Amino acid sequence: MSYLLSPEDIADLLVPYFGTTQVPASLYQKLAVYLELILKWNSRVNLTAIRDPERIVQRHFGESLFAGLHLHPTCDSLLDLGSGAGFPGVPIQLLHPHLSVTLAESRTRKAAFLQEVIRTLDLSAEVWSGRAESMPPNRHFNTVTLRAVDEMYAAVAEASSRADKQIMILGTRNAIYPSLVDRFQFKDPIPMPNSDDGVIWIAESV
Repeated sequence: MSYLLSPEDIADLLVPYFGTTQVPASLYQKLAVYLELILKWNSRVNLTAIRDPERIVQRHFGESLFAGLHLHPTCDSLLDLGSGAGFPGVPIQLLHPHLSVTLAESRTRKAAFLQEVIRTLDLSAEVWSGRAESMPPNRHFNTVTLRAVDEMYAAVAEASSRADKQIMILGTRNAIYPSLVDRFQFKDPIPMPNSDDGVIWIAESV
């Protein structure tokens, strides 16, 4: 298969995000396929405002994978709220294939795209094609991730009710996020590679 960016190109672009962490070559192969799907669907679904393939790899894949390196050590399940084109949930699933990942996306066409990604990449992730609030009350996850979601206050409140160990927000250093319930506490933000103000905010249960 001919790629706009080869797996080797993608591997080079992701060096700042992985550092010394070793990952299998198959990860880059699947990311190359994922990138082709995004570029194919983007003209009719508007998955991302970024059109440059290298920037998609750095901004979307790199930051998502970097977040995946900071999951709680006991993480066995993850809910990606407002998953959109699958960031950070899909790259995290590729990095941790045995992790149980749920991609919550209420917009029909984006949910359809996520289903296509799962089918094409043969992932074990599931898509919740509705609002996360409509999930059964007993559905909980070790970690809940949020990145560029709409209605952040409502999303953080939902994350607080679904997460058992960790809430992870991919955001900016100066952003003001709503208060979490007492059982979660924010740690110092972790700077994103290749970003002036991008950080990961992590709140862990206390």
